Amino acid sequence: MLKPEPSPVRFDDRTAFRAWLDQQPIGRWERHDGLVVAMAPERAIHARIKARVWKALDDAIRAARLPCEAFMDGMTVEVGDDKDYEPDALVNCGEPVANDSVAVPNPIVIVEVTSPSTEYVDTGSKLEDYFTLPSVQDYLLVSTKKRQIIHHSRLEPGKLLTRIFRRGPVELAPPGVSIQIAELYEGTDLV
Repeated sequence: MLKPEPSPVRFDDRTAFRAWLDQQPIGRWERHDGLVVAMAPERAIHARIKARVWKALDDAIRAARLPCEAFMDGMTVEVGDDKDYEPDALVNCGEPVANDSVAVPNPIVIVEVTSPSTEYVDTGSKLEDYFTLPSVQDYLLVSTKKRQIIHHSRLEPGKLLTRIFRRGPVELAPPGVSIQIAELYEGTDLV
């Protein structure tokens, strides 16, 4: 016998959503227009690339001695009152994020490593939502199907420049660092 699908969980209040998150024994969750969305388990290629993206960003920030910090997934980017996203990696600049914080106050660079279950949202509504935040300057979509980064960068309010990279460095200014595509895909069979 088939079980009915559970009713969607909805929180119009961020505080109630966070309280609910604290009660969940397992899983990762985002909130899209108030609705709680479970994040699918990751494939190995996704986890490898995500870790390398974070490392490349962290290494570049440290080498440049910038007042920024790279985070791997787990930190929240708050968009409006009804969206809480957890990108695969991000760079926050300015004042250091408090140890007990779950959200970053000043995301400059946001990275999503695409997967079959999230690509539509990552390239659509999240693209639009992230750029509603004045601090966001760069949004990277890193492919798990081929060596490719789609780089959206803010030119001015309401205008973005979109470029596709398959090799070489990707310049992120601000904060004033670059990452090498070859580093991100090292050890994979993606071409």
